[in-house]
Amino acid sequence: MANEMLKLENIIVNLPKETSDEAITRCGRMLVDGGYAERGYVEGMLARDHSFSCGIGNLIAIPHGEKEYKRFVKKAGLVVLTYMDAIDWHGKPVNLVIGIAAQGEEHLDILGNITDNIDTEKDVLDLIGQKSREAIYKMFNGEGAGA
Repeated sequence: MANEMLKLENIIVNLPKETSDEAITRCGRMLVDGGYAERGYVEGMLARDHSFSCGIGNLIAIPHGEKEYKRFVKKAGLVVLTYMDAIDWHGKPVNLVIGIAAQGEEHLDILGNITDNIDTEKDVLDLIGQKSREAIYKMFNGEGAGA
């Protein structure tokens, strides 16, 4: 994954528990602040999760904007948040939140990289248990979770 898509400063570890809407809003603000999207995209991220949960199982949620909000995406990017105490995400526990801004099919490559690297709940817990932004950064850039 291109380093410009995920910057070290866009990874926050060991956050205090918050609601799914708060986590989505945090991701959206980070994407806006990072130059990946305009403010309108945050509304699209919330709308997407409210119409169809962004929780994908294995303690992971991947908030992203609905199709009609893609016009607010400037360039592909992602942000990563970890929570030691699981968030209640529409009735399912989530410890890893990966916010995505992408146009077209770009997000499919991003999602593929995530699922290739994090297959199980144990993978997620091992990753967040390291409490290391650097370990997450390296894993998402193909350098291994334990590097």
